[in-house]
Amino acid sequence: MTKSRMALMSSPRRAVIALAGLLLSACAVGPDYHRPTLPHPTAFMRTPLPATIGSDAHNDAQHFATDAAITPDWWQLFGSPALDALVQRALAHNPGIDGAQAALRQAQENVAAQRSDYFPSAQLSYSPSRQQNAVGTLAPTLNSGQPLYTLHTAQLSISYAPDVFGLNRRTVESLQAQAEAQRCQLQAAQLTLSTNVVLAAIQLGALRAQIEATQLIIDADRRSLALLEQQHQLGGASGLDVATQESALAQAQQTLPPLQKQLEQTRDLLAVLTGDTPADGGKTDLELTDLKLPHALPLSLPSQLLEQRPDVRAAEAELEAANAAVGIAVANRLPQLSLSALYGGSSTRFAEMLADDNVFWSLTGSVSQTVLDFGGLKHRQRAAEAGWQQARAQYRTTVLSAFQNVADTLYALDADARALAAVDTALVAAQRTLTLTQQQQHFGAVGALPLLVAEQADQQARIAQIQARAARFSDTVALLQALGGGWQNVTSASQSHRSDSAAVSPELKETKP
Repeated sequence: MTKSRMALMSSPRRAVIALAGLLLSACAVGPDYHRPTLPHPTAFMRTPLPATIGSDAHNDAQHFATDAAITPDWWQLFGSPALDALVQRALAHNPGIDGAQAALRQAQENVAAQRSDYFPSAQLSYSPSRQQNAVGTLAPTLNSGQPLYTLHTAQLSISYAPDVFGLNRRTVESLQAQAEAQRCQLQAAQLTLSTNVVLAAIQLGALRAQIEATQLIIDADRRSLALLEQQHQLGGASGLDVATQESALAQAQQTLPPLQKQLEQTRDLLAVLTGDTPADGGKTDLELTDLKLPHALPLSLPSQLLEQRPDVRAAEAELEAANAAVGIAVANRLPQLSLSALYGGSSTRFAEMLADDNVFWSLTGSVSQTVLDFGGLKHRQRAAEAGWQQARAQYRTTVLSAFQNVADTLYALDADARALAAVDTALVAAQRTLTLTQQQQHFGAVGALPLLVAEQADQQARIAQIQARAARFSDTVALLQALGGGWQNVTSASQSHRSDSAAVSPELKETKP
């Protein structure tokens, strides 16, 4: 082995040792991420709710279980196979979920691509060329003096930029945080989609029940009108009574088309949510009575909410990315190092390219430092710091909104339970009043006006009960959504470099190299 080749082989070893030394001494400038100080309430509400809301007598009591976890398939709590099938179809076919999954894969591939900068890159090239020298004018370039020849050149070039000040490390941190944000946004999209499907199914069942109740009311009004017309012919009722009942029938009929319109629009919504067009969407025959009100409601502790809600975790990931962006801006103001090595050979014969006399090589190192940019890099760092402050404010806003969502749904559930109890009582009274009034009107004891009042009261009570029951279901869904929907149990949401302590100061503290 010749001395030149030995020197060439020993030089890369020395370069590798030097690079290892640089890497071992390297650090990342800029602030390391710490979770900002956040409010830690011990309860969601100013006045705690009782452990049970609703009534056991009407089988609509709900108990808050603080030690129960929300399962990712929380919609199964409503005990409807038809509802389960709708949600599963939506999660499998909705294009919005496909788009969110593609965005997550894109973010993950960007992280993998950026990580490759931790290692040297190598390029191998081969370039043959056919040439002719002007031997009558210029000195020949070949020892043989031949004017026409083919030159074969092959070379291996290796380049590497040591991450001395952590520019690449901070860039990877930023991309990892963005990928985490995309993962949380995917979970948020899945939670929102499943919630919308369940709410649409509840609305569909409620509309069908209201249409059925309205149709019964119309039928009752028609029977009352027919009876009044008979009594009018016999002199037992006045023309005013007949006209009043005709007006009541028309008013009841007017309420039916808007309900039918909402029913068809809700069916269209469910078709689109499940990935179909309205024309191709399957007909859903779900009834409100097919749903069972969950009797045990999992209610997590306030301290657990930040880890359960995907929107809160996404906002924290955006804050982490903004934190890394400050480090990137700081590293860009420091010297940039690069190393490169070149080894190759050139010959008029392919087999002799790497012969001793035809080999060439080089080792190059460079350091560059911006000395004049009229404050460009400094202002970019300040912009990154302002972006970090904005992300921190948005994160805090998201956290406060999360606590508000839970508190609002708890208040709504309590109010719904009390409203449904009152509506049930009113419906029983209205039905009893209507029955007695119909009997009295049949025997001619009362006129059309008392019957009309009783029918309107019964109509309002029926519709109010359906709406109150639907509200109980809808606000139960809202509570499960506000608590995060259990999506944190599908995949881990925390990063290994995140701090679980909320007491660490959020101020920017640069790590000096």
